[in-house]
Amino acid sequence: MLPAIEHRIAEELGVKAAQVISAVNLLDEGATVPFIARYRKEVTGGLDDTQLRTLEERLGYLRELEERRTAIVASIDEQGKLTPELKAEVLAAETKQRLEDLYLPYKPKRRTKAQIAREAGLQPLADALLADPTLTPETEAAKYLNAEAGVADTKAALDGARQILMEQFAEDAALLGQLREYLNDHGVVVSTVVEGKETEGAKFRDYFDYSEPIAAVPSHRALALFRGRNEGVLQVALKLDTELDEEKPATGNPCEGRIALRFNVKDQGRAADKWLLDTVRWAWKIKIFLHLELELMNELRERAEEEAIRVFAQNLKDLLLAAPAGPRATLGLDPGIRTGVKVAAVDATGKLLETATIYPHEPRRDWNGSLATLGAICQRCKIEVVAIGNGTASRETDKLVADLMKLAPELKLTKIVVSEAGASVYSASEFAAREFPDLDVSLRGAVSIARRLQDPLAELVKIEPKSIGVGQYQHDVSQSKLARSLDAVVEDCVNAVGVDVNTASVPLLTRISGLNAALAANIVSYRDSHGAFSDRKALLEVPRLGEKTFEQAAGFLRIMNGANPLDASAVHPEAYPVVEKILADIKRGIKEVVGNSQVVKGLSPTKYTDEKFGLPTVQDILKELEKPGRDPRPEFKTASFADGVEDLKDLRPGMILEGVVTNVAAFGAFVDIGVHQDGLVHVSALSNKFVKDPREVVKAGDIVKVKVLEVDIQRQRIALTMRMDDELPREGKRDGARSDAPRGSQNPRGSQGSHRGNAQGARSSGGTDLGGSAMAAAFAKLKR
Repeated sequence: MLPAIEHRIAEELGVKAAQVISAVNLLDEGATVPFIARYRKEVTGGLDDTQLRTLEERLGYLRELEERRTAIVASIDEQGKLTPELKAEVLAAETKQRLEDLYLPYKPKRRTKAQIAREAGLQPLADALLADPTLTPETEAAKYLNAEAGVADTKAALDGARQILMEQFAEDAALLGQLREYLNDHGVVVSTVVEGKETEGAKFRDYFDYSEPIAAVPSHRALALFRGRNEGVLQVALKLDTELDEEKPATGNPCEGRIALRFNVKDQGRAADKWLLDTVRWAWKIKIFLHLELELMNELRERAEEEAIRVFAQNLKDLLLAAPAGPRATLGLDPGIRTGVKVAAVDATGKLLETATIYPHEPRRDWNGSLATLGAICQRCKIEVVAIGNGTASRETDKLVADLMKLAPELKLTKIVVSEAGASVYSASEFAAREFPDLDVSLRGAVSIARRLQDPLAELVKIEPKSIGVGQYQHDVSQSKLARSLDAVVEDCVNAVGVDVNTASVPLLTRISGLNAALAANIVSYRDSHGAFSDRKALLEVPRLGEKTFEQAAGFLRIMNGANPLDASAVHPEAYPVVEKILADIKRGIKEVVGNSQVVKGLSPTKYTDEKFGLPTVQDILKELEKPGRDPRPEFKTASFADGVEDLKDLRPGMILEGVVTNVAAFGAFVDIGVHQDGLVHVSALSNKFVKDPREVVKAGDIVKVKVLEVDIQRQRIALTMRMDDELPREGKRDGARSDAPRGSQNPRGSQGSHRGNAQGARSSGGTDLGGSAMAAAFAKLKR
């Protein structure tokens, strides 16, 4: 009998069973992970959000396992075949796989050849030949002829007996476990190109003649193999290493040997030995291997998907928690060539002020007119920061803004190139249509680009997480698992930062602990009708927002500049009495204490604990009093792209450049250095020390210094290093994307709509002479 679910999870997490039991009770009562992690530390013994997410996932798996176990016991019992020994084995099975192995002989199935043979009375023949190999198969088979049952001759009788034994061998749970383990240790994934697909499937050419132990295949290679197979380019199979070792003479199939050993089948020259060995061989080839190959390849896919989802989730978290530029009037530019550059100006709160479309690039090349338009908008709207989307023509548009800054230094502008991943998805979304019903879809993207610079989290929650494009092979993984994982990341990030309930959008509020889309819409509707919330208690007036929801959500909702300063902090309303106790003790008012580091640091947290509020909660309260509503996100910084480096052809090996990490994969990090195609820093080039996980060194949004190793213009690939002492590759050496990076290792974001094509060399020749008379005249008018 297995230990209780809670005890198994506790052992896996390395915590006490009581902690898990408490957490499970809270989850079953409807509490969310962010709420439990932040406000129930005493109850769970301080389990953090990562531990709680793992606990929640394992809880679901193990509960499903128990349901399946109960169903299997009931099914076997109904058949009258449940022995005490079998029941004990079923109750002791630790995984779904082991459970299904035990159930296999009793699982209702279509009439198999073995079942038909049993119905024809051939079970005794099979049993006799297996038990006594001295019997002559043909002689014994002649005793079981039955034309009416379809056994017309000895061959038919022996074929039926073989089917019975093959099924018996294939349904032996102990044997299956041994063979699965051996195949997992000695299985090799082999892929070859489908004849005639060499040109069409060139992107998979690393896998045209490929083999690797199944236990060692990393996530990105596994997913590339499965994608190549699905696209009809690759043939992928599992083979034993002994089948591929040409140097060693064949000594028999080791798996067939294990089957023979299990059922005492030997080659001793007896009458039935050859027939039994052939039966073993067929059982392996036809029944067991095909079953295990499918199972192990599915497991490989699942492992690969889990890793890909983990990488995506980590990158998404880094992106969502990127440093906000803050409440500054911002100009958003969504670059384009023939369709023009879309312009949107927003105020410090993100409110749209005005829009425009300019045409500085091909074919109009209205450089000077574009400068004049931008200058006028910046002046009217008091713009402080210009956010430039990193898609097509971003560097050309960046140059346009640089010219503007040189011509009009009094505007005191700062320019930043930002990721526009998912902006087009937001533009066409139902929410964007409600927010800007009269605004052209193309201009909505510029608004999103401006706002995501001000507050990446608040803007990116409006986009379906998987459309943000910071994953690898995200379309090849289970979409339901991906959605669950990414939704959990978004929920954790939003609640870690908290939101201003008087300015937050419906999508942002939807992610708050305890709220859903309907309640978020009710909050915004109530706010629109009754004005800003004056305190947290006012939230209880919102339709359908009851006490339980208030308990889950209140601590993450902020009321800025309200009557009670605590409403702007992460102190939960239920803990306000603790603050009142502190204030009464030190005889000071709340406004004298909030933000007063000197006073707060002099307080002893143990003095204010009681049965309800323990030390962790009091310590959190004091941290909030010292720095109320503190933002866990880092300080805002920007990267400076090198002048004159705007396209792949501008790059030279040995160049040292600054860039922004856009994506982190298992094999390395992608870095935007401003040439429309991200470069790859292989995991081995991230540090002078050994790096197992690239995220130990970098994360999405980091600003890094890199050196160009190689540039492959034909395949749009750039090899970078963060080790400045790395030597440049010798002539003739293969480009810098290493053998364990996927073929054509472009940043996956490139396929998600963030780069809408390359600039195609459409670099504007206008604006290079800052003293040009037309441009000078335009700015003379602007300054007047």
